[in-house]
Amino acid sequence: MQRRQFLIAGAGLLAAPNLVRAQGRSTLRFVPQADLAVLDPIWTTATVTTNHGYYVFDTLYAMDAAQNPQPQMAEGHEVSPDGLTWRIRLREGLLFHDNTPVRAADAVASLDRWRQRDPFAGLLAPSLEGIAAEDARTVVLRLSRPFPLMLALLAKNEASAPFIMPERLAATSPTTALKEMVGSGPYRFVASEYNSGARAVYEKFSGYRPRTETPSNAAGSKAAFFDRIEWHIIPDAATAAAALRQGEVDWWEQPLPDLLPLLQGARTLATQIADPLGKIAVMRMNCLQPPFDNIKVRRAVQLGVRQQDYMRAAVGEDASLWTESFSCFPKGTPYYEESGRALMPGDLAAAKAALKASGYAGEKVVVISPSDYPAIGALGQVTYGLLREMGFNVDLQESDWGTVVQRRAKRDPVERGGWSILHTTSNSSLNATPAVSSFVRGLGEKGWFGWWKSAEAEALVQDWLRAPGAAGQKAAAVALSRMVMEGVGTIPLGEFFVRTAFNKDISGIRQAPWPYPWTVRRS
Repeated sequence: MQRRQFLIAGAGLLAAPNLVRAQGRSTLRFVPQADLAVLDPIWTTATVTTNHGYYVFDTLYAMDAAQNPQPQMAEGHEVSPDGLTWRIRLREGLLFHDNTPVRAADAVASLDRWRQRDPFAGLLAPSLEGIAAEDARTVVLRLSRPFPLMLALLAKNEASAPFIMPERLAATSPTTALKEMVGSGPYRFVASEYNSGARAVYEKFSGYRPRTETPSNAAGSKAAFFDRIEWHIIPDAATAAAALRQGEVDWWEQPLPDLLPLLQGARTLATQIADPLGKIAVMRMNCLQPPFDNIKVRRAVQLGVRQQDYMRAAVGEDASLWTESFSCFPKGTPYYEESGRALMPGDLAAAKAALKASGYAGEKVVVISPSDYPAIGALGQVTYGLLREMGFNVDLQESDWGTVVQRRAKRDPVERGGWSILHTTSNSSLNATPAVSSFVRGLGEKGWFGWWKSAEAEALVQDWLRAPGAAGQKAAAVALSRMVMEGVGTIPLGEFFVRTAFNKDISGIRQAPWPYPWTVRRS
């Protein structure tokens, strides 16, 4: 049977899971895209952990739907005439979930931990002389030279957002993942009910003080309309579809495309594009270890990649939901320019010849891939097939997503538990500029997994940052994208749109980069 026929049959015949859950209209039951294996949204950039972070934590500033920074935990700010001193005043009465007040010292410690992990914050580092608490509600940032992107940085609402947590937690090393979750966001994490691989539970925090402005993206009011939100981890797509159709869950974040016709045919369900800007898919190679420390080997793989193979495997045959893209900046963003098509002809014969001439000596290649995350898992399977045809000694090692997230941080050789190739997907908005995209940075071991190093790429990032006008910024960004592709720091695999599915008695699900829980209510 074809995969679609098999899944549809399974979704129609399977009984919905017997979910242990609270009953009633005050509970929202949500199926996230993957298991919440890691809780710390500063330690990892995993999308599911960032989604979790927005329930629990809040930020000083946030981006609205027009990508304008707006105060969130901040009451406002003052900037000295020379642009070298920023004073940020916290709103009065903010509380953490343990009912302790949010202090400037908490914000300072949180920003200090976060900026050691975030590449955008790394751009501030050469200008930053220090962050300190002037009093209980005032954070002061002192600079050696103006940093025009300060508000955009503090309002960053993508992966590795500058979430504020208590000082005692923020004092934890940024290389150690936090286990305790105490924030000041609209929902409180219920640690006693957390079971990785099964579920996570959040309860409305009665001490949360929402802003009065209309919600817009991550900005404005974040009023909680449910007393309780349950995340049900259901790795099997057919089982998740059956649960949604039978009313056992209310909202499935990312249904498998093959099941969309079945869900759209149910009179009680609705679907919509989750984010109009879409998502990108990429391949990252481990540039620290053989054989991909050799750029000739990386370029050989790049020659053989056919994006349509990846998109069809991950998204399906409906070409309205995906497109090829030969740039490191997504379509619909300011710096998209398709300058890398010639580097990716999808020519298997050329790829084989390049590999033969590269000096590849038969080293084992380990592709790590999630078995419970269909959109990413399919990418790994396509790469495995390509590498086998090219003549690599390749091993596809599939595991749950949580294991992949943990393992991708290992820099060891494959013989000691390391890896050679991984794949991921990411919101297009997360990759719109050199400041926010981890995939275009050449930071080496200080950068994103794969650890590609390029002083030339980092120089172009600085050129972009310091360019006096839009034309100069675009020239630097386009040159950067081309350099990343020539250096095979990241291989783009295409862009796609995700449809989210939910019961029609749920309203307020907005088209946004993340499945924000505020504004969602039962009709």
